[in-house]
Amino acid sequence: MGRVLTDPEFTVPPVPRATTGVAWLRANVVRFSEGEDHARRREIVHRMLSTVDPNTLDRPGHHVATLAEALGLPRTVVHDVERIARCYQPHLPTTEEADAAVARLVDIAGDWDEATANRIGLLVQACDSTAALIAGHDTPVPTTRRVDRDGRVVVVPLEGRPFGEGPHACPGRAHAQALAAGATRFRALHHGDRPLLLPNAWDFASAAALAQAGFPAVGTTSLGVAAANGLPDAAGVALPETLSLARKIARLPIPVTIDVEAGFGVDPHDLAAELYELGVAGVNIEDARGDTLADPEHQAAIVARFKRGAPNLFVNARTDTHWLHVAQDETLDRVRRYADAGADGVFVPGLTDERAIAAVVAAVDVPVNTLAQLDFSTLADLGVRRVSTGSLLFRVALRAAVDTALGAKDDVLPTGIPGYQDIRDLIG
Repeated sequence: MGRVLTDPEFTVPPVPRATTGVAWLRANVVRFSEGEDHARRREIVHRMLSTVDPNTLDRPGHHVATLAEALGLPRTVVHDVERIARCYQPHLPTTEEADAAVARLVDIAGDWDEATANRIGLLVQACDSTAALIAGHDTPVPTTRRVDRDGRVVVVPLEGRPFGEGPHACPGRAHAQALAAGATRFRALHHGDRPLLLPNAWDFASAAALAQAGFPAVGTTSLGVAAANGLPDAAGVALPETLSLARKIARLPIPVTIDVEAGFGVDPHDLAAELYELGVAGVNIEDARGDTLADPEHQAAIVARFKRGAPNLFVNARTDTHWLHVAQDETLDRVRRYADAGADGVFVPGLTDERAIAAVVAAVDVPVNTLAQLDFSTLADLGVRRVSTGSLLFRVALRAAVDTALGAKDDVLPTGIPGYQDIRDLIG
């Protein structure tokens, strides 16, 4: 069947001319073209892709949002692209919802012309296929269709040819692979030779400084974010501040993960989708509710809904049994429930007993995260895969600020203080 892809007697299924909606998109993209139309439109696509360095796509977040931004479109086009992708192939029926999505994207991207159609087409074609790459499928698009001279449709398997062959081979192979690498980079950091040491920032400057210092990823501290904005931690009131910070630090050149407390009382599905669209690599979601814990079954449902909202977002499910010193005998049951619900990692802050840490590691098949409350080497030997600083850096920074202010009157200042220009350079 492989020769079908290179045999000129087998063509892509023809599509009728149209002036609006998904039908217009099909009629104007290179994917469903032959002859002169195909050559002209393929050149359009090559020119577009030539302006995008694949290395700039190697970053976390929703792959469609990342590619859209690189093509000069807003990251917020993701949902419309997904609507179109569901009925993009000519053998599938279109929907009013998808037709309306095409119209909105045309309004954003340009005009009802070939250039706009192929810009949208790049996003639509990257939608499901790159998601499959991220999920680890060797053949992201399992089959394609061709028509022989007698008009018979042939379904061609693409096993061993993941990006196709012949004149219709995918022109964005390097771009797709870069998007997939970026989407999986944070997850891979949990499976290195040593645990991931994850420092926790509270504003853009602290996150940027940690990135500049060479840390491969940065998290946020909910205490630091809330306190820096004059708000109480774990009260569910810092959602705007958390989203604002996420939007800023997602542009850093390393993966970032966001502490969302207990979810701020919003739909976990929508919050996960929004954060992933912004370019966030992961979240921490906790089961604490004030001085008590959420029902574990209910919390597992929240974890599952986070995963449904953004399947490739790294969800680190935190249980506060040891942090709050309550229901410690439930720790193993809770981490198992959260892992079974789809959590990519589990976090047990306050857990310092070595045998108890080893028991948690043995209880689940996902990476275990603790605070930096024991020697790093000890935690590594116990099988911990991620060590967070939590609010430690924020609290140290407050102490250092006060000590420096008090020392100024005696001309006793610490050494190695960044200069004014250093900070300007840090912010970019």
